[in-house]
Amino acid sequence: MRRVIANILIIILAFVLQTSVFPFLPFLVVSPNLLLIVVFVIGFLYGEKEGVLYGILAGLLMDAFYSGPFGYFTLIFGWIGFMNGFFSRYYFDEYIFLPIAMCGINEVIYNLLLFVVRYILRRKTDFGYYLKTIILPEIMLTIIFALILYKPLLMLNSKMKKLDETKKGAKLVQ
Repeated sequence: MRRVIANILIIILAFVLQTSVFPFLPFLVVSPNLLLIVVFVIGFLYGEKEGVLYGILAGLLMDAFYSGPFGYFTLIFGWIGFMNGFFSRYYFDEYIFLPIAMCGINEVIYNLLLFVVRYILRRKTDFGYYLKTIILPEIMLTIIFALILYKPLLMLNSKMKKLDETKKGAKLVQ
């Protein structure tokens, strides 16, 4: 239960930083997608079901904050959580290449889907400009932040999992 509460608080903190702090930093052209990082880490650690659930939570927060079709971000983040949960079978703590590669792939897919809804449907089709000014800088910044945040999120989740297991074990003994 502590792990679930900690993950929800991390998602809320990532949402606040992503939407309220990073956009106002003058030296950042784009902001890192912290919610995507948190969702893919949780999906990798705990599988498809939890990846989808936390992805839906992150998506609902984004849908409530941004205008547009409601449920769009929920669908994207739920799908990202599911796909990363699928790859949890191939995940080992000491390997960092697969999670970072998946973070980059998730960011590309996320931005391509946003391009379709925000630009192509409005007949703005300058993909080169969008790629150069938004997609590539955001991918690079998100990967840098994923490299920074991946191990601390991994350690926090393993500590919370151990605390939950020891508490369950203590209840079973009594």
